[in-house]
Amino acid sequence: MATIDRRATTLALAHALSAAEHGLAVIPLSRTKLPALRSPHRLDPVPLPCHGECGRFGHGVHDASTDPERIRALFAAAPWATGYGIACGLPPHHLIGIDLDTKSGTDASAALRELARRHLFTIPATVVVTTPSGGRHLWLTGPPDVAVPNSAGRLAPGIDVRGAGGYLVGPGSRTEHGVYGTARGTAHLPPAPCPPALLRLLLPPPRTPARSSTSPGEHQGQGEGLIQFVLAAHEGQRNTRLFWAACRAYENGIGPDLTAPLIDAARSTGLTEREARATIASAARMTGQRR
Repeated sequence: MATIDRRATTLALAHALSAAEHGLAVIPLSRTKLPALRSPHRLDPVPLPCHGECGRFGHGVHDASTDPERIRALFAAAPWATGYGIACGLPPHHLIGIDLDTKSGTDASAALRELARRHLFTIPATVVVTTPSGGRHLWLTGPPDVAVPNSAGRLAPGIDVRGAGGYLVGPGSRTEHGVYGTARGTAHLPPAPCPPALLRLLLPPPRTPARSSTSPGEHQGQGEGLIQFVLAAHEGQRNTRLFWAACRAYENGIGPDLTAPLIDAARSTGLTEREARATIASAARMTGQRR
């Protein structure tokens, strides 16, 4: 097993270095598809926001680099890594990932084609990465002055979006469920520009001041529903439900206000406060927020 792991790490590093040569910033990933290096602040009594300013590794996508020496150092610090992640939203490509899932029981590819039909855009020929579960990741590029947020299911059921602050599992990565590859005929294509009509769908609608007479009640109702969703979690789904609820809270603009109630709800289901805070922080990053 150790020999297989070393070979997988060597291959992952080779793929990561190749991606970096094309201007894609990368980080090492574990078999679970999570960043291979844990936060150096995880044992701090009160973790402070840090995006790598401390100079140590373990800040997730903020560690991403195109520098070969830094990439080798990252993998040397994580010899158990079997894959690599490609940071989205960074120059020169400003990558946007459209994740078409197959595990939700929906036809995400058909949903994207329906969106294209309704909003009059064409899905361009671009890099397509295949996942072990049968899903597909479409690589697109965005304008340098636009930050596309991460989202899960907001565009359509089964379609997740990876934008600023997110990452895509790179082709050649080995996970618990198999190997990521490149769809036939797409490996040598450059990431295509995101169609303007699709880009508009990926961006959140501009916020308008809510009427003071209705917004508190609306926000309270949203918050109560999300808290009840977390409270109903059974063992094995507590983190998943908390993450989903926190994502919805941040997307609806009530994330900071709902942090404490969500932590209390998560603790009542059996999570520790540290676990709950880490999950909510991940949700904030996934939705493009800064905490």
